Amino acid sequence: MKARYLMMILAGCLLASPAALAVEAGADLTQSTVGYVALLVFGFAYCLVMGEEYLQLRKSKPVLLAAGIIWLMIGVVYQQMGQAEAAKAALEHNLLEYAELLLFLLVAMTYINAMEERRLFDVLQSWMVSKGFNFRVLFWLTGILSFFISPVADNLTTALLMCAVVMKVGGDNHRFINLACINIVIAANAGGAFSPFGDITTLMVWQAGLVSFVEFLDLFVPSMVNYLIPAFIMSLFVPKTQPEAVSEYIELKRGARRIVVLFILTIATAVAFHGLVHFPPVIGMMMGLGYLQFFGYFLRKTLPGSLARKRAVALANHDEAALKRLGSVVPFDVFKRVSHAEWDTLLFFYGVVMCVGGLSLLGYLGMASEVMYTQWNPVWANVMVGVLSAIVDNIPVMFAVLSMQPDLSLGNWLLVTLTAGVGGSLLSIGSAAGVALMGAAHGKYTFFGHLKWMPVIALGYIGSIVCHLLMNQHLF
Repeated sequence: MKARYLMMILAGCLLASPAALAVEAGADLTQSTVGYVALLVFGFAYCLVMGEEYLQLRKSKPVLLAAGIIWLMIGVVYQQMGQAEAAKAALEHNLLEYAELLLFLLVAMTYINAMEERRLFDVLQSWMVSKGFNFRVLFWLTGILSFFISPVADNLTTALLMCAVVMKVGGDNHRFINLACINIVIAANAGGAFSPFGDITTLMVWQAGLVSFVEFLDLFVPSMVNYLIPAFIMSLFVPKTQPEAVSEYIELKRGARRIVVLFILTIATAVAFHGLVHFPPVIGMMMGLGYLQFFGYFLRKTLPGSLARKRAVALANHDEAALKRLGSVVPFDVFKRVSHAEWDTLLFFYGVVMCVGGLSLLGYLGMASEVMYTQWNPVWANVMVGVLSAIVDNIPVMFAVLSMQPDLSLGNWLLVTLTAGVGGSLLSIGSAAGVALMGAAHGKYTFFGHLKWMPVIALGYIGSIVCHLLMNQHLF
């Protein structure tokens, strides 16, 4: 009964807007009832997303519901106008864009999960923890590694990996953990800004064909500046005291290094498909998933022989620990790695793409584009995109910019990629890395702990923009 009443109220809202029914497809619906309701639905859903940490509500849930409501309203209105095919075409266009990105991210996440299952990240973490570095060296080491790993492994995975190291050696030193987590968030976001594989926003720009794979490297130095300025200032407040070293032996599982090689080959395949035959990079990524599946088949088939050889060696050496480890070996399963992908993030991305696509069809993005990229200087508009991405997740912000289709130079497309990527570092809630670390280091890395250092982070943000404008002025 409640569902029936909800549908009646929804239909009443739509039919109460004669102006909306009088316009033709593609016309301005921003002043109609359906437009206002769509904005309210999206705004309310995003408030729930921003309160994810406190509500304990996964961010995909509100945007999935909002996307359905917005497109239901659009469908009813366009049906009334006799333009149902136009709405269907717009819906299918948005679905295709999402499908390409979904499959691309799914393959990348599967490889990262495979590396994690083969204990590659555990070995790296164990090495850092066992070396007995002092807090300041560890601060720089986790930051620099975050900067250089995130272009390949994505900023969220990298941040969580480095946070685990910081938590293990930091103990009860809340000040060090807070500073180190801020440093990791900044480094991971900055590192992800100069690579299509580092962040969803850069991936969207690359898949749209606006910036080539090699051209992203023009952002390397500005991204480095964005990280180094706040890192240097914050490092002055990190003590040089020595934490207690933790000795832990971690053994790589069979095939770990070969999976890294296959991932590099997969990236090369995706770049080749995009650069040579101008196909979407996702085709190359899916081919790369085939590489991993065949290698998984090889690992399963050769597992009995490998275990027999290792067991013989362990028995000869009377190595009880090795025998125990061999007893816990399980076959490698690619589909289990696929199931461990970050499905909340992937479904959240669906909701965002569909919500923003609906608002674009209603005319709101065209209106915003008119103000930002016609009345304002494009450079200032792109700087504001970065500031906005600190408050609202950078995924919907970047998707909105791409949906606006502003006429920008290569320099400005690189600028908006940079600002959307690193602007999220200004606040802890501005990026997936920051939100994840607030959960991983609960009570030690907090919103207000990050906010205290925002002026320093802003210096890095401004420095990276100035660096880009000076170094790449020939691209504008």
